[in-house]
Amino acid sequence: VTQFQQLFENLPDVYFFAKDAHSRLMAASRPILQRLQLQSEDQIIGTTDHDHFPTHIADNFVRDDQQVLTTGQPLINRVEIWYTEHRLLDWYVTDKLPLRNMQGEVVGIMGTVRSYEGGRKHVLPYTQISDAVEYIRKRHRGKITVAEVAALAGVSPRQLHRRFQEVFGMSALDFLTKTRMQAASEELLKTDRPIVDIAIDF
Repeated sequence: VTQFQQLFENLPDVYFFAKDAHSRLMAASRPILQRLQLQSEDQIIGTTDHDHFPTHIADNFVRDDQQVLTTGQPLINRVEIWYTEHRLLDWYVTDKLPLRNMQGEVVGIMGTVRSYEGGRKHVLPYTQISDAVEYIRKRHRGKITVAEVAALAGVSPRQLHRRFQEVFGMSALDFLTKTRMQAASEELLKTDRPIVDIAIDF
């Protein structure tokens, strides 16, 4: 793991981590430590995502961990919420692969995290929802509907729901809601606007 970690330390915008079979972090590259506001890798070893993220986000991470640990199959291009360098939540792309011992048994996972903007061309080329995702990200303040987004993507609302479930593990409506929540949280942290005014906007 250490050798892989040294490799990823020098790749821009790609962050490396490794966990044991109980989803406890065993290694992490420097950018991850910085985003979690930790000074050294020793502070992350033995902790779990529940020590660093809101419960509903950590639960999703652990669920994906268990899927890889149970099936032995990698989880590639999983789009999920993660921390930016400013400690705000935004969309990122995660890959998780099984770690095996000498007997071939899965004993942990290793993975990478990269920004959604940097990885989206690899994540959404054939899903027919790239335009829909960008529409939601740019117009989440307005009153948009799932039917409107589906029409933009050239699919039915049911097809849109299925495609979002395949890529994001959530419905288009949930994606819209979480995008709005992330944007509202960022505005609360970055501005002095009253909470009521921000709530009205979103």
